[in-house]
Amino acid sequence: MARHGGKIAADRILDRVSELNIEVDPAEAGLDKERLERIDAHFARYVADGRLAGWLLTVRRHGQLAHVARAGSRDLEAGLPVTDDTLWRIYSMTKPVTSVAAMMLYEEGRLGLNDPVSDFIPSFADLRVYTGGSDQKQVTVPATEPVRVWHLLTHTSGLTYGFHRTHPVDAVYRAGGFEWGTPPDLDLAGVCDRYASFPLLFQPGTEWNYSVSTDVLGRVVEVASGQTLEEFFKARILVPLGMTDTAFWAGPETAPRLAALYQPGPGGQARRLDAFGQAALKAPRVLSGGGGLISTAADYDRFLQMLLGRPDSPAGELDGTRLLSPRTVAYMARNHLPGNQDLETFGRPLYAESPFRGVGFGLGFAVVIDPAAGKAVCSPGELSWGGAASTTFWIDAEAGLTVSFFTQLLPSSTYPIRPQLRQLVYQALTD
Repeated sequence: MARHGGKIAADRILDRVSELNIEVDPAEAGLDKERLERIDAHFARYVADGRLAGWLLTVRRHGQLAHVARAGSRDLEAGLPVTDDTLWRIYSMTKPVTSVAAMMLYEEGRLGLNDPVSDFIPSFADLRVYTGGSDQKQVTVPATEPVRVWHLLTHTSGLTYGFHRTHPVDAVYRAGGFEWGTPPDLDLAGVCDRYASFPLLFQPGTEWNYSVSTDVLGRVVEVASGQTLEEFFKARILVPLGMTDTAFWAGPETAPRLAALYQPGPGGQARRLDAFGQAALKAPRVLSGGGGLISTAADYDRFLQMLLGRPDSPAGELDGTRLLSPRTVAYMARNHLPGNQDLETFGRPLYAESPFRGVGFGLGFAVVIDPAAGKAVCSPGELSWGGAASTTFWIDAEAGLTVSFFTQLLPSSTYPIRPQLRQLVYQALTD
């Protein structure tokens, strides 16, 4: 492959944008072609009966793309099919990108995992923790431990999301304008200052709760790098990896490729959700490191390849461009919950983008600790996460496998797409 200065020539990158070409016969990659077709048939039924408008799947093995499937429409009402260059709102699949950005700065000595977040965001200096009362009248005590960078990476900060609806502090977030969006007058710095004014759910580091932690981490990246999150992503991750279709919004040139967003309607039929979905058509005031990116399957596939590595290059590098040391990637992939606990025992009882039993959390990803406990065929150390619109990915280093699935149905808890996808992918492996 053409290279210049250790990087792929720009013309070759542009030639490859959004292409998903099969690179190996499935049998040579240890995959049964007929069994792979079970995946396609299963999810084609989701489209046939109207539960999903459309979807796209990739399966890569030992560095080579072995299976690509797609079905249905990116825009059902306009009759536009799913194509390789379809743009998808990846929502929380933005979190691993932000986590990689933070760890790149860690490698440069610009931040430490034990650094207090208040070193970067001064409003985080005097936090209080909820201990009782109601959302209208909270009883709080001072935090005994500062929120640290590693707490943001692992969702052990004590922050929350307004849409959880399981705790009085969730209601505090909603009352402040933080449920599925942010107040229109705030930028990312202002949003983080507002989060700091709300009580934490628990003392930092003592529990796990899926939260706005990664949005706060995005602000830490901005302060530590001296760039906006958009500038850092583009210059340090997206352009170097050839992820030229990934951005915080779809402008006039790319908007026609953006898939419509849906929610379940009467009888389970997918119903268009433009009121929420059209937010991706304008530049956001808040650059959300927790859920703001749109991307193509081909772009995100390159990000996953970088994290897994290839037989001829270790993790953290892709096509001669290194973002992270292999040791840093391996460290991110460890379970960082105290005592090697899983989310079932250390986490809050709420829905998130991963099973809880047998699954821990690393620096930006869910990490499988015990496949037997989770009752899912997979490998220890598997990394995964998903997005609110039912997108998902996982990386199985033991099997040399990356899988990604894209669709646009909100919320992701509507159907058991993720566990079904795991069942169907692993049954197709022959080695």
